[in-house]
Amino acid sequence: MRSQEEEENTKPEEQLPLVLVHRPPTFDFPFRRRLQAHFRLLDPFDSPEALSRHAQQVRVLLCVDPTPISADLLRRLPSLQLIVGSSAGVDHIDLSECRRRRIAITNAGAAFSDDVADYAVGLLIDVLRRVSTADRFVRSGLWPLKGDYPLGFKERLANSDILIACCALTEETHHIINKDVLKALGKGGVLVNVGRGALVDEKELSKLLVHGELHGAGLDVFENEPDVPKELCELDNVVLSPHCAVVTPECFEALEQLIVHNLKAFFSNQPLRSAINL
Repeated sequence: MRSQEEEENTKPEEQLPLVLVHRPPTFDFPFRRRLQAHFRLLDPFDSPEALSRHAQQVRVLLCVDPTPISADLLRRLPSLQLIVGSSAGVDHIDLSECRRRRIAITNAGAAFSDDVADYAVGLLIDVLRRVSTADRFVRSGLWPLKGDYPLGFKERLANSDILIACCALTEETHHIINKDVLKALGKGGVLVNVGRGALVDEKELSKLLVHGELHGAGLDVFENEPDVPKELCELDNVVLSPHCAVVTPECFEALEQLIVHNLKAFFSNQPLRSAINL
């Protein structure tokens, strides 16, 4: 007896469940072929007229990368019932419109959790032990000129406050890490942000770092990516990375499995994983 997957693989494409792909024009997704074995993917960048031709039929939208999903787009899809997201955050989606129309949303759930946690600890250690700064010290030829590199922060760790930001960005959490929160960390405090850039008031963060009122920061996300405040780039006590905490094969494999599961679950009336609470 053939399995359900084998039966799906033998179906003509037009008989497969229809899934609309929503992605940036310069970004494709590596598991497209795996999805095409089970679903009929409608990608406007492959066929610009396809969206207008099939908009009335689309029940599921697959959002690749945090590509904005506006109320205008949702209005073009009157039959939409589910948005399957590929990111942990959902701040790029018009949640009010989804709530009004009872459109379900899934995100990356826990697919990224382990590797993002590793990365956050890596940023923290880098800030505390000044690893990146020490690397620049050696590369610039300062070691033979200035002698031993200044001590890291390990000896002060017991008296330090550390804040790691990894929550979702919502109206309530926008700039939740403000001047008062940052000042409460004190001169020995360290901020690590692997959530969303706009969780932090970057202007206040820059001021406190420049004036020595905060020990350091490790930042993987920024409010206006890919633009990073100039002040942060000029500070040796700040470690910067280009929103890459999730960029590991393990994260992508876990995400791929989750997306395939949720798409199959929807079309077979089974419970979704990682559905967000609207």
